[in-house]
Amino acid sequence: MTGQGLFLTFEGIDGSGKSTQARRLAEFLRAQGREVVLTREPGGSPGAEEIRRLVLEGDPDRWSAETEILLFTAARRDHLERTIEPALDAGKVVICDRFADSTRMYQGLSRGDLRGLVDRLHALMIKREPDLTLLIDMDPDTGLSRAKGRQGSEERFEDFGPDLQRRMRAGFLALANEFSDRFRVIDGGRDMDSVAADVTDIVMQALR
Repeated sequence: MTGQGLFLTFEGIDGSGKSTQARRLAEFLRAQGREVVLTREPGGSPGAEEIRRLVLEGDPDRWSAETEILLFTAARRDHLERTIEPALDAGKVVICDRFADSTRMYQGLSRGDLRGLVDRLHALMIKREPDLTLLIDMDPDTGLSRAKGRQGSEERFEDFGPDLQRRMRAGFLALANEFSDRFRVIDGGRDMDSVAADVTDIVMQALR
């Protein structure tokens, strides 16, 4: 564990249900009497939320992948300084909906071979990995259908289409093998209660 707290992240393609599972886990742990900070990326601090609006709204070609990497890294640094590290230092459980693994995928892999650049910036400016990452694995077509069904304003990445989602899924599963010490893969194609039960079991083992 990092410091006195536990740093958990949820990853997955768009529409995988990870945000719902992160929220349910936070509610469960709070009911157990634990102090929990539920946060998200991009975002999680006032400055990072401003950057979120820049990168998730608008035309798919609004930014180059290289520019996005810099924006996401800036948002993550602010989030880390102002939200994540203070909570961990206070012994809290931090549950984050996406973290650096999403940047490794969206900008580092799926829109060009920029993984090396992502990792160099991460090593320079972030210098932290989660203690545990829960990958909610989902069929890409099902996930995209779910994501588009939300009809929100933050659909810039969904607008890249199904091919990106397929590459993302393959990439996330490859990441789970690369960082097998902290990744746990959960089948997200089942009902929400079954997924939540698996999430809870894995996290309670880690907390013990």
